[in-house]
Amino acid sequence: MSTPSLPRAHPPTRSRRIKVHRSTSLVAAALGGSLVAGAAVFAAPANAAGEAVNIWLTTTNDSGGRNVVRGLQQQSPMSFASGTGSSGVTVTVNENNKHQQFVGAGASMTDTSGYLLNSSGALSASTRSSVMTALFDPNNGIGLDFLRNPMGASDLARYNYSYDDMPAGQTDPSLAKFSISHDLTDILPLTKQAEQINPNLKLMMTPWSAPAWMKSDGNFTSHSFLQSQYYAAYAQYFVKTIQAYQAQGVHVDYVSAQNEPGCCDGSTYPTMNWNGNGLDYFTVTDLLPALHSAGITTTKDLALDWNWSSYAGYAQQEVDDATVRNDSLFGGVAWHGYDEGSAGEQTTVHNQYPNIGQFDTEHSGGTWISNQQNEDMNNIIDYTRNWGQSVVKWSLAVDQNMGPHNGGCGTCTGLITVHNGDSRSGQVDYTVEYYDMGQLTKFVKPGAHRIDSTASSTVPNVAWINPDGSKALVAYNGSGSTQSLAVNWGNEHFTYSLPAATSATFTWAGTQGNGGGGTSPTGQITGYGGLCVDDAAASTANGNAIQVYTCNGTNAQQWTVASNSTLQVLGKCMDVVGGGTANGTKIDLYDCNGTGAQVWQPQANGSLLNPQSGRCLDDTGWSTTPARSCRSGPAPAAPTSSGPSREPIDT
Repeated sequence: MSTPSLPRAHPPTRSRRIKVHRSTSLVAAALGGSLVAGAAVFAAPANAAGEAVNIWLTTTNDSGGRNVVRGLQQQSPMSFASGTGSSGVTVTVNENNKHQQFVGAGASMTDTSGYLLNSSGALSASTRSSVMTALFDPNNGIGLDFLRNPMGASDLARYNYSYDDMPAGQTDPSLAKFSISHDLTDILPLTKQAEQINPNLKLMMTPWSAPAWMKSDGNFTSHSFLQSQYYAAYAQYFVKTIQAYQAQGVHVDYVSAQNEPGCCDGSTYPTMNWNGNGLDYFTVTDLLPALHSAGITTTKDLALDWNWSSYAGYAQQEVDDATVRNDSLFGGVAWHGYDEGSAGEQTTVHNQYPNIGQFDTEHSGGTWISNQQNEDMNNIIDYTRNWGQSVVKWSLAVDQNMGPHNGGCGTCTGLITVHNGDSRSGQVDYTVEYYDMGQLTKFVKPGAHRIDSTASSTVPNVAWINPDGSKALVAYNGSGSTQSLAVNWGNEHFTYSLPAATSATFTWAGTQGNGGGGTSPTGQITGYGGLCVDDAAASTANGNAIQVYTCNGTNAQQWTVASNSTLQVLGKCMDVVGGGTANGTKIDLYDCNGTGAQVWQPQANGSLLNPQSGRCLDDTGWSTTPARSCRSGPAPAAPTSSGPSREPIDT
């Protein structure tokens, strides 16, 4: 297995204003420095400027868009500049216009996926743990936060099964034989582990067929109808599934009545036929009332769960039905992306019923797709620009033969390929689909809102604002040449040369300016004895000392708090020398480079913490002598009644 080496993507800290007060005491902890008075107060400025922009790229180098040569690789950060950019492709991001809320993105823990990851024995326990981290961990992986799992067998299962199988000719209308025992081996433990790794994960469950004995011909794999006499029992089948999962500690957030209700006659895997009238009747008369009666209040039902072109025949009657639409447990419409180019149907439905959700719940990768990266990135962008609140691929995993399966899709690919029984058995490949999905899930968090960004056919894109205020712009250059991309945001912009065949995510923090020349807060940093943090000799040379000095109002003491949590003076940043973590590490002035060695966070006790090192800015020895260099040191005890030491500070 080649575990992807992904950078930790911490959301940038919002810009804050330092309100500095002179003080006769200094609160200091251990690394270089807190010369901020204990009463220091920080507040967000109205506008921001010079925000750092972090950049992650995925690039392929083959015509099929599958050979990843750069996977979610972090690039050197850049900064916004004042004014408007206009070169090349211009994208204007406006965070003041917010749209739908993001719920999550991911794939399906099919029987195939669960088996390969667990009971097949292909993976060691340590490898499986690494894979689950790479898939679901928001910091050390790509942070998948949506699973859509089959209720029973699907077309990617080793064999056919439901949760209430009976011998031919026998029925079980009371569901006395109901059991999720099959899922207890692989699917449910792995789903539970995924939720533990990422507590924001949402789970949807969908049946490919009711148990065979409920169907008109008693055949699990035929495209026959559910008998109306079993509508109530089938509604209880959903209730029992939700309750059984809950009993195992896994909450089901969404269900749909049927996967692809008009598909697929003549298959060897489970299917079941419906029409629009039947789905509406079942939902109104049986499913929603059964959920309410069972006290289920947080599991939402989604209509359709099929292609955009199928809406009129299989979902419109249900959505038009005010009884369904106004029910507290109706969540909206689930869409599949197998008829290309018609995601606009989601916008049509949204415009008619703006208060219902739009969820994109399945689109598989596969060998039939001419360029997988192009397909993935255009899907992610197109779905969400058309009000999609989720982006869900099909199977999370397949093996090297694109199986195992029970006569279903033999050409479907997953986010990972688990080698089982071949010369590479036990190894895992992370496909381009993994990296493409990560361009979204690693940076756009549940609860984010889509915000305005200029549509472009050359560089398709979609922008988001996270709950913490940080922004993420997901963009894709599918052309054969580098594209110059100018991103405008309020009264600022940055310009970036986006390579060919490359997916990009740009992230930044701060508050959007209004065109009036927004500024970041600037002022003095004072500490013990009323001395100021000072750029020695007002030099801009890299490595120049930062010292404490008599406050004199010069530019060498005017520190700007940038929105990326750096402290800047004369165009340079306060820097922990060598990114050191030892007490006594010196602080100097250096080119702003976006590293953790230049990030400073205010603490409640008035100190300034460098989170990368876990140390604070420190006037070593509590000196009141001017022209002493700032460095790191252990947190001093509070001064005694005889006063603090006046020892000079070593450099």
